Amino acid sequence: MHCETHDSYNRDRPATKAHVRISMRIEKLPPLTTTLGASDHPYLSGPWTPQHEEVNAYDLDVIEGKVPTDIDGVYLRNTENQIHAPLGRYHPFDGDGMIHQIEFRRGVANYRNRFVRTRCLQAEQEAGRSLWGGLMDPPGTSLRPGFGAHGSLKDSSSTDVTVHAGVALSTFYQCGEAYCLDPQTLESLGVASWGPLEGVSAHPKVDPHSQELMFFNYSKFPPYMHYGVVDRNHKRVHYVPIPLPGPRLPHDMAITRRYSILNDLPAFWDEALLKKNIHAVRMHALPSRFCVIPRHGRTDEIRWFEAEPTYVLHFLNAYEVGDEIIMDGYFQEDPTPPPRTDVPPEYSRLMAYLDEYSFRSKLHRWRFNLRTGRTVEERLDDRILEFGTINQQYTGIRNRYAYSTIAKPGWFLMTGFVKHDLETGKSWTVNLEPGRYGSEAPFAPRIDAKDEDDGYLVSFVTDENTGTSECILIDAKRFEDGPVCRIALPHKICSGTHAHWADRASL
Repeated sequence: MHCETHDSYNRDRPATKAHVRISMRIEKLPPLTTTLGASDHPYLSGPWTPQHEEVNAYDLDVIEGKVPTDIDGVYLRNTENQIHAPLGRYHPFDGDGMIHQIEFRRGVANYRNRFVRTRCLQAEQEAGRSLWGGLMDPPGTSLRPGFGAHGSLKDSSSTDVTVHAGVALSTFYQCGEAYCLDPQTLESLGVASWGPLEGVSAHPKVDPHSQELMFFNYSKFPPYMHYGVVDRNHKRVHYVPIPLPGPRLPHDMAITRRYSILNDLPAFWDEALLKKNIHAVRMHALPSRFCVIPRHGRTDEIRWFEAEPTYVLHFLNAYEVGDEIIMDGYFQEDPTPPPRTDVPPEYSRLMAYLDEYSFRSKLHRWRFNLRTGRTVEERLDDRILEFGTINQQYTGIRNRYAYSTIAKPGWFLMTGFVKHDLETGKSWTVNLEPGRYGSEAPFAPRIDAKDEDDGYLVSFVTDENTGTSECILIDAKRFEDGPVCRIALPHKICSGTHAHWADRASL
């Protein structure tokens, strides 16, 4: 392990009065084998340039403000980092998962990052090359059988990260294996023993009160979906089929104290093309359907609720009020947008499907009446928003505040944050400076927090102006003041998908 000491973050950025030099100490781990060269691919360059370096960094430099002493825990972020030259056309969701972690304790911040040691990563390291094609590649590209619902992809475990009963879980949206890591050291703990043969989708949900984890998966084979529960001892205690009319592409779920909500949405693989092993998504003339099942319920206890056609990548929260389940998430107005005409043709479809301004995702509310079976819908904000978070202690119960990200038009990049007061309808916005791109920003409660929004949003920022990355904290009580603390990271990180905050007590 190689050690370095850095005594500054960015010599071109003038130090402010609040800048503190802490002489960050860096340990570099032995490098992985990589065959990826420089690229002009829009998602292999710029803020999406893959990061291959693994390090431990201690006593991170503070650029502005000071590291708060009133939070104690870790921020985890999953990113996609292609290691080898792609076999075909690259999609950012093909890249290998890497977990980045910043730890806060007693006013000091430390950082580390590790690739998720999946079976596929290990196989490609042994082969010294890519073995699997990607999401945009035609049948026959992969050199070995693939994994997950698609069946021909690499299980890169690059989508989501959460913490359940003291273990960090990295998961893949196409239903790969759930990979376990120590959330404090990022040491690999192998594959979750409770994972079923059908895999685990991204976005399992943890009930902070019971410490149960709820998950789902989907496939191209009947019954096409399953739902399960894992207890606080990492034992799968419930697993039931959720019969669907055919293969579907659910991405997220929601939970209340008593129920889980799954979905059957009308954007899914074209049936005729799927028979030729071509995985092309199209919008079907069907309603959206939401499955409400008691947490430990049987298949015959499922209630289905119909709603307006859409696709939903992410839900914020759900909770019960009287006879109703209220669920908030991001409604897409055009889930299968036309190809972009302002980019090279080889990227036109890719860029459209990654652009929130193409599929137009907006904060939305569904109300499911368990007595009447009726669904009522409501638009909560007409701005383009996504990647929402809440104070996780309010998962499954009524929350007042929500935090969304703002996207850069045309790109899968985050340029700001919006705080919503869902009771009053009021909102506050923080925009990052041009060329600076954030990440999904979970809420970190203060130690001994007094109320729901007593804490910070935590985000990583990649700065294309300086070629650096940092961590920022926004005081949720003084949201529009912007970052109250900026902390240097030891290297520039790649953009990615999801993040998670875990208090020390949950570790």
